[in-house]
Amino acid sequence: MSVDGAQLWTLNQRLLGVVMDACTGELAELGLETKEFFVLAEVEASPYPAEIATALLLPKASVTVYVRNLVAKGFVRREIDEADLRRHRLVLTAEGTQARDRALAALAAEYDRRLARVTPQDRVELQRILEAMLASPASGRMRE
Repeated sequence: MSVDGAQLWTLNQRLLGVVMDACTGELAELGLETKEFFVLAEVEASPYPAEIATALLLPKASVTVYVRNLVAKGFVRREIDEADLRRHRLVLTAEGTQARDRALAALAAEYDRRLARVTPQDRVELQRILEAMLASPASGRMRE
């Protein structure tokens, strides 16, 4: 049986969209728009706006707007980077950490509701498949 990569991509995107749509109410209660949430969730891993733009595949100008909104809401703080005084790094505030954690919990709960439809064995297999797809080409092994 042939599997169409584009169809799998589309199904994955639809699933992510359905999960995000189901969580928009919780995000709104936290004062977050969907893309602001993604930026907020990325700050610790990528503390510079340009890194966030690259990681999230967003235009730098859009990230600037989202960061400005998150700063105004008190979720993120800009700090001078001690390693390079010309740069500002982003740091989550306590409120930002709490909002991020609550939003992630809402997303996890909705995703878990979807996963409940899948057998435990299939969940293990899904995790293995996703990890294999994310592995770097040098470390991953090809299966036929």
